[in-house]
Amino acid sequence: MSGLSVFFAENVEKNEVVKYVASKRFKDEKGNPVEWQIGCVTSDEDEAIRKSCTRKVPIPGKKNAYMPETDFESYLGKLAVRCITYPNLNDVELQNSYGVMGADKLLKTMLKPGEYQDLLKKIQEVNGFDETMEDMVEEAKN
Repeated sequence: MSGLSVFFAENVEKNEVVKYVASKRFKDEKGNPVEWQIGCVTSDEDEAIRKSCTRKVPIPGKKNAYMPETDFESYLGKLAVRCITYPNLNDVELQNSYGVMGADKLLKTMLKPGEYQDLLKKIQEVNGFDETMEDMVEEAKN
C-alpha cells in the first residue's frame, strides 16, 4: 500500500467489541463472572452526546455573554449507555427488575459506585481517550 490508500476505510483496523467484567456479582450458571461488551462510538456520535450535555451559562459581569458548560457526569453516563452493547440496558424487563426507567439510571443502579467508575474508565479507554474525563475535570479545577 502506498500513498493515501493506507487511509481507505477498507484498510483500517476495525473497532472490535471489548469484553469486560464490570462486576463479579453477575455470574453465569457455572458461577463465572459475566463479561459485558463495550463498543466504540464515532466522533460524530461523541460530539452529539457531548452537545446534549452542554448548556450555555451566563458569564458573570458580562451582559448577554455566555460560555458553554459541559456536565461531564451526564456525558460519561450517556457515553457508557451508547457504548455498552451487552447487556441491553434498554431492555424493559431488565429495567423493571431494578425498578427504574432509562438505561442510564439502570446502569447506575446495577453497579456499585466503584464498579461504575471503573467501567467509565474502561469505556473511555475503548474510545481512545488516553486521559479520562475525570482527570481532565480535576486538571481544569486546579
